[in-house]
Amino acid sequence: MQINQGGCLCSAIRFRISGEPVYSSICHCATCRRASGAPTVAWLTFDRGQVEILSGHPRTYRSSQGVVRQFCGTCGSQLLYESAQNPTTIDITTASMDNPNLFPPTLEAWVEHRVSWQSADQSRALYPGSTQ
Repeated sequence: MQINQGGCLCSAIRFRISGEPVYSSICHCATCRRASGAPTVAWLTFDRGQVEILSGHPRTYRSSQGVVRQFCGTCGSQLLYESAQNPTTIDITTASMDNPNLFPPTLEAWVEHRVSWQSADQSRALYPGSTQ
């Protein structure tokens, strides 16, 4: 089984993932943009049992109803996303992985919220809203 690690900018928080993600996506939604300060956020979705925090304690923020985002309280790196709609999975920011090239995105969500100057990649599955 493949095991990979990642963490925040200052390395206060480190995590390990095992196996392959359920899926790899890019999100264009307004809350991901605001939380990251970037036009999109790439996410890896894993079953909760595949993710282990090795060190540190992420801070939490309830960004919308049923959604909790976790980040480093020291450097501010956005790390995890939990949704009450999907209680068995957890999302990890792809760019927080030590090797973010391992799992390239295969789909884009919330394309209807895309900023006009950001292109969607037509080679990926495109969803106007959520993938659910």
